[in-house]
Amino acid sequence: MTITIIRHGKVNHTWKKSCTSAEFDEECRLYDIASIENMSCSKTYNVSKVYISTLDRSYQTARQLFGEREFAKTDLINEVPLRSAFDTKKKLPLWFWNVTGRLQWLCNSNRQPETKRQTNERAKRFVQELINNAEDCTIVTHGFFMHTLISEMKRSGFRPDKTSLSYQNGEAIKLYY
Repeated sequence: MTITIIRHGKVNHTWKKSCTSAEFDEECRLYDIASIENMSCSKTYNVSKVYISTLDRSYQTARQLFGEREFAKTDLINEVPLRSAFDTKKKLPLWFWNVTGRLQWLCNSNRQPETKRQTNERAKRFVQELINNAEDCTIVTHGFFMHTLISEMKRSGFRPDKTSLSYQNGEAIKLYY
């Protein structure tokens, strides 16, 4: 079985350089509903099943890559949600909000909408579904979640064709089972 994982296309959103906690939460919401840039695709993907997340940027990416067709939509491959680490009216740099939110996620803080434990469980359920279906497929998902998904797939016996610390928008990775 061969599975291709693709990170969604580049999102048309310019983040504020510094934000209050409420502004950061709003920026995250705006990012989630923004469109993606047009993608040029040099590869041809010929698979019968394409999984997408419930976030619109994965649908937009899949549509640009695969055209008008049916996609298998699941929230099991959604991006790990992010919110401000605490409430403040003080403007803090964007990098601060991203780092502190992800540290809270890593420490399983209930301040974040989802803990690392919950993300791992979600990835595990999806990988089990892939193994049970035993078919070649493509998955259009999100950058931060890709790391959890690929780690879970490796634990389950998949072999990646490459690994990266940061997957670029539109980048694909193949895994073999």
